[in-house]
Amino acid sequence: MKTLFSRFKEGLKRTTPTFYSILGEGGGIFGGKTLDASSIEELEEALYGADFGVETTSRILEEIRSAFQKEKELRGQEAARIGAAVLRQTMEGAEGRLQPNEHVPEVICLVGVNGSGKTTTAAKLAHFFIGEGRTTLLGACDTFRAAANEQIKSWSELLEVDLVASHYGADAGAVAFDAYQAAASRGREILVLDTAGRLHTKGNLMEELKKIRRVLGKLNEDAPHHSWLVVDGSLGTNSIEQARVFHRDFGLTGLIITKLDGTSRGGALAGIFHELKLPIYFVGLGEQPEDLQPFSVENYANAIFGLAGEET
Repeated sequence: MKTLFSRFKEGLKRTTPTFYSILGEGGGIFGGKTLDASSIEELEEALYGADFGVETTSRILEEIRSAFQKEKELRGQEAARIGAAVLRQTMEGAEGRLQPNEHVPEVICLVGVNGSGKTTTAAKLAHFFIGEGRTTLLGACDTFRAAANEQIKSWSELLEVDLVASHYGADAGAVAFDAYQAAASRGREILVLDTAGRLHTKGNLMEELKKIRRVLGKLNEDAPHHSWLVVDGSLGTNSIEQARVFHRDFGLTGLIITKLDGTSRGGALAGIFHELKLPIYFVGLGEQPEDLQPFSVENYANAIFGLAGEET
């Protein structure tokens, strides 16, 4: 069985090899290589290439260069530890944690553009909460895309998640209403709502999303309790603008970053958090249901820089 850290390490494997080659792998993951000015320049390029952004990259390099000035025999593993420590500091407050509260059901609304993995993530998220012992219901409010109902029904059957759905072209607000009523009558703790993927530049589709919020608000003035944007991690920091628009129009409370296993731009998490200051609740580190994991700054920083992680 994979540990939580090993999932992070495996999921970020396309980001880390460049750091390995620069900092060296002998004698421990980074222990055998002594840094020089050239390797620090290479590291700078690699950090930018991984989409860490200007501020995070500058902070990491500043600390490593300072250590290098004091110790010319600075080894790769020491530099990796410095980089991971700075990354942890930079991402302080980035971990989103869903705590049990008095809301029944507690409504989580997932939004995002087509192709972000939102519908699959909705089913995996419901499955995760069930695994945590929390009664959960899934609502299929993506009635705009023809294949969405079939996709989420297939996942709900595979993962044994109860689903409330309608048909292609149905009113998404009506489905949200039915899903909330079903969750409330069955005493479910959590209701996860998938919504139609939409371009953040399409005003009519954003209005439809606002309608779902209004419908839920009439049932419970605090609903949705959580509005999470599902972001395709392979887009890197290019996704920041779409996030800003969703935040403006829908009021985001958090993020889920998907498809990190398919990108070399794993540093984008730091850039996205720095720009938006929205907590990251989950990350997608692979295709399997169990590869959707709660975000951990510690595991993220250690996996990026190839340090040993706790076997949890």
